[in-house]
Amino acid sequence: MTSTAATGDHRRAKSAAFLFACGCAGAAPHWLDSARSLWPAISLALMLGGYALRTVLRAELLRGPSTQGPPTSALFPVEEFPTLDVVVAARDEEAVVARLVERLTALRYPTDRLSTWVIDDGSLDQTPALLDALAENHPTLNVIHRPRDAGGGKSGALNTALAQLKGEWLLVLDADAQLQDDLLERLVPYAVEGGWSAVQLRKAVIDADRNWLTRSQAMEMALDAVIQTGRLTGGGVVELRGNGQLIKRSMLEASGGFNEDTVTDDLDLSFRLLTHGALVGILWDPPVQEEAVPGLSALLKQRQRWAEGGLQRFFDYWPTLTSSQLSVRQRWDLACFFLLQYGLPVVSFADLSTSLVTRTPPTYWPLSIVAFSVSALAYLRGCRGVNQGPSIPAPGLWNLLVAITYLGHWFVVIPWVTLKMALLPKRLVWAKTSHGDLSEQLG
Repeated sequence: MTSTAATGDHRRAKSAAFLFACGCAGAAPHWLDSARSLWPAISLALMLGGYALRTVLRAELLRGPSTQGPPTSALFPVEEFPTLDVVVAARDEEAVVARLVERLTALRYPTDRLSTWVIDDGSLDQTPALLDALAENHPTLNVIHRPRDAGGGKSGALNTALAQLKGEWLLVLDADAQLQDDLLERLVPYAVEGGWSAVQLRKAVIDADRNWLTRSQAMEMALDAVIQTGRLTGGGVVELRGNGQLIKRSMLEASGGFNEDTVTDDLDLSFRLLTHGALVGILWDPPVQEEAVPGLSALLKQRQRWAEGGLQRFFDYWPTLTSSQLSVRQRWDLACFFLLQYGLPVVSFADLSTSLVTRTPPTYWPLSIVAFSVSALAYLRGCRGVNQGPSIPAPGLWNLLVAITYLGHWFVVIPWVTLKMALLPKRLVWAKTSHGDLSEQLG
């Protein structure tokens, strides 16, 4: 793989170029006469708003075969279930590791075709001792211990396990993941019969009722799943989300495994699979259940990592993403998504800054209004949809207003991260979200 230093310099140059381009785009309309200053924003609003609206309206919330009807074995013969490894990278997870193993060992799947792996990635708490004790009571549990300074972060931990896996598929989970017992019986047939190389499960928040922030994250996960399914239906690109990603091992290895030179292994792998012609699907139900981030400080730290990883993958794979190797629909989808997710916040920040300096009105508000309006529609579709996981907050007027306002944090995080990427050298570190024990709350 490319060295961290070289890749860091490469990304800094592209970050600076992206920042400069967005700055010019945000400032330029202020030097047009008032009759034409809104034209760039209106043109983009029509183009990107049309893309976003079609994406949301086309979303099909797909579900795996139900186990409440005919037995799964009748719909998908037992002998056709492929070998499967469930893999979790854990660091300092003593609060949840026992619950995790309990949930993993309760999963229904042909026992001779299922293996469970947990990588202790240099934990300093009681995680290593707890895992060793749990392995004695659960023969199907395989524990790998890695030194804390082994390097590569979560990707390095997963690559360590990958070298030992034998299954045809692997399901990657976070340590706080909670799964329905029949999840594998429903997920794997969907992946095999659909011809997918990878499938991402919808992420569902289990503690949405804790506070307004967790409630907004629960609604955001539903919004994200709606947009992802809409992108897929329109011939676009589905992205992996780390927790709850099922991957065919042969395709993963052909793509080079997990990239140890990125801060978000899931987003990077999404593009690696794409450039190798892999088909990635998404499943609405059953979901993978996880904890939300309960505090604003931890949320902003998490979102900075997500923003950086998201920009890194576009900068790293841009030549391929814009080439004829991808279909026209895929390139269009990626271009529109990039402009809405990353371009709009930076351009808006430049627009507002120029407005304050020149004492002229902002010019990109039509595009921002369209983006937030389509987000509201995605909230409505996702939060009102039939849901077999934890309850999603109802999209009443107050919840909807709070959730839309909450999305505004991206208009701060992405410009800030872009500036840091352009100016500061990057030192890759193992970053994780702290998980608490919610067993008493959840029952």
